[in-house]
Amino acid sequence: MGLSRLAALHGVATSYSPSPDVTVSVPDDTVIAVLAALGVDAGTPADVRKCLVAAESRSRLLPPTVVVWAGEPLPPALAGLPPGSTVTVEPEPAETPGHLAGRPPAPLSMRSRAAAPAAPVTRPPGTAPGSGTSASAAPAASPLAAPDTTTASAPAWWIPPPHGVHRIHVRTPDHRRATATLIAAPARVPQPPERSHGFLVQLYSLLSARSWGMGDLGDLADLAGWAGRTLGSGFVQVNPLHAAVPGRPTDPSPYRPSSRRFPDPVHLHVESIPEYGHVRDRATLDDLRQDAAALSEAVLNKGALIDRDAVWELKRQALELVVEVPLTPGRRAAYCDFLAEQGQALEDHALWCALAEVHGPDWHAWPEALRDPRSPGTARARAELLDRVDFHCRLAWLTATQLAAAQRSAEDAGMGIGIVHDLAVGVHPAGADTWAQQDAFAPSMSVGAPPDAFNARGQDWGLPPWRPDVLAATGYAAYRGLLRGLLARAGALRIDHVMGLFRLWWVPEGRPPTDGTYVTYDAEAMLAVLALEAHRAGAVVVGEDLGTVEPGVREALARRGVLGTSVLWFERDWAGGGRPLAPEQWRRDCLATATTHDLPSTAARLTGDHVTLRHRLGLLTRSLEEELTEDATDTAEWLALLARLRMLPEGDGDEEAAVRAVHRFLLRTPARMTGVWLPDTVGDRRPQNLPGTWDQYPNWRLPIADPEGHPVTLEEITASPRLHALMEVLRPRKPHTAPPGERRP
Repeated sequence: MGLSRLAALHGVATSYSPSPDVTVSVPDDTVIAVLAALGVDAGTPADVRKCLVAAESRSRLLPPTVVVWAGEPLPPALAGLPPGSTVTVEPEPAETPGHLAGRPPAPLSMRSRAAAPAAPVTRPPGTAPGSGTSASAAPAASPLAAPDTTTASAPAWWIPPPHGVHRIHVRTPDHRRATATLIAAPARVPQPPERSHGFLVQLYSLLSARSWGMGDLGDLADLAGWAGRTLGSGFVQVNPLHAAVPGRPTDPSPYRPSSRRFPDPVHLHVESIPEYGHVRDRATLDDLRQDAAALSEAVLNKGALIDRDAVWELKRQALELVVEVPLTPGRRAAYCDFLAEQGQALEDHALWCALAEVHGPDWHAWPEALRDPRSPGTARARAELLDRVDFHCRLAWLTATQLAAAQRSAEDAGMGIGIVHDLAVGVHPAGADTWAQQDAFAPSMSVGAPPDAFNARGQDWGLPPWRPDVLAATGYAAYRGLLRGLLARAGALRIDHVMGLFRLWWVPEGRPPTDGTYVTYDAEAMLAVLALEAHRAGAVVVGEDLGTVEPGVREALARRGVLGTSVLWFERDWAGGGRPLAPEQWRRDCLATATTHDLPSTAARLTGDHVTLRHRLGLLTRSLEEELTEDATDTAEWLALLARLRMLPEGDGDEEAAVRAVHRFLLRTPARMTGVWLPDTVGDRRPQNLPGTWDQYPNWRLPIADPEGHPVTLEEITASPRLHALMEVLRPRKPHTAPPGERRP
């Protein structure tokens, strides 16, 4: 019992329920290992008793981070302050846009009154007025609990601070004092301006005639400009463009990056950099461009896979020449502004990149003095590698400017949202983020998923998790910086595995995923930071909430305006026999799609090609005949529904017509956003990623191709009759000016 109580105080689960009628106990060894990663020694019963006494005797007037939502009741920690307490909110200058340097905003001072607690304030079950938790303790209430704003309001003495992250100081009449981070957040994230459709694409797979062996930010800007003007599209969603861990071979997955804070310069369109035209060594540039053309030729016409390492080697050599060109005064000023804006985070990232060039990409294997980013040895290395540090800072700036240019291209083309960027759930354990923020990551832990109906062995994704206690103690600074960097040049953000804002499955190093457990995060704080940064950027947020979702999570996300993700083949009436869900029964606040990067293309799904592919790779758990029969039955149910709704006038047997019918169905739903997988527009049958494979399938390395597997360029895609026939289904009657919801029949 003592271990269970200690675990509960720190948000560590000792059991979980994979289904409503099943409860699985977590091994004690797992609980002890996870507590150790949180800085709690529970190795012996005596240790447990000692830590339990310390945790339960610890009393805080305020938790380390307090959240207040605009127009909603105060949290119990503030609403329950003793009458006569003095409360001062000190706005942080860096968090207050537009204030003059040297003249920070005046603090907001207020005093709680005796009448304040009489207001009907909803508190989570089991908490007392003024109760708080320690930096390492989980809230006593469920993070999913939502206040009833129809019956509660902030007390009259409370002066709402401006949206931002501030410091709050409290002094009670009995002279107790407390200081905490205060997150003052808008109640909801921005919403899409109207119903819209758009493309979903893995950027590397989108090669144009000018690409250097893989799709780049120039191609993204072109796609957005064309889709907005020609098709009336409202957005283009791309894969994570985070910086990858260098090496040969580089991990091709965009979901296991070195850093989520900074983009990867491999996505640069080199010729669009203004200094490119002033490079003196034109002969070398021409040779590199010819080599890049040969890479593209091999991918597009010779069956080669996208080779990220080869692309980067050519671009790196070209960029070495480009950065030798002096910046003009205006661009120098813009670069200096970028350096000041990014601060220490960029310096750390660039230094890690420079050190990785010398010592390899795994900082755990570096000389001991360099493993600490704040050590004297690291400071000396920074001075010695100053030119390389500046090189990597410059690349980060150039990539950020091209990301901004892509968003401007989308907006100029009339897109209401523009570029939708993707936030991966974690980072590589050997990368820049884990080196620079070592205290924020749980040592010897990996994020994954528990066993379920689809994977009896569970999953280990090899991504170290953030420590929830450190996030709270630091006012969520790392998370805030991450979101601000991503949203600065985006129209929207997709959050992969958005359930991770609430809890994550931690797997101790050396143990199977079945021996993991859930660790809870402060969802109120995570959502408040998200709402604040999205509000500042004017950006929409989409959460990938597929798979096993804890009860209450979707409701909590919807309350804050975060859109969900609905994929056609999974939308069934599970409570009513599992029949396909009628379009009017779909939720409104979502991005509706026919597929994702981890699922078969629509053509492969309709034809059963995805089953035969898994059979060839030995991934089926039953006979091919059984799998094909079940898959055909599933598909037939959907086609029958499409026929009943008169969305398939061509009849069964016409693959292109069936793909169009699927998208007619998506448009019939009330979904705010409708996503079209770009490979679907040309009949591509190959998935970009096949979960459960490593080297058996070329994950993340395939160009977009036609039904026969022949790669097609951006120019060929935009001219495709098949694409235009499909997009005619989604095209608004009056591009850019049609009222919300109006579509061609």
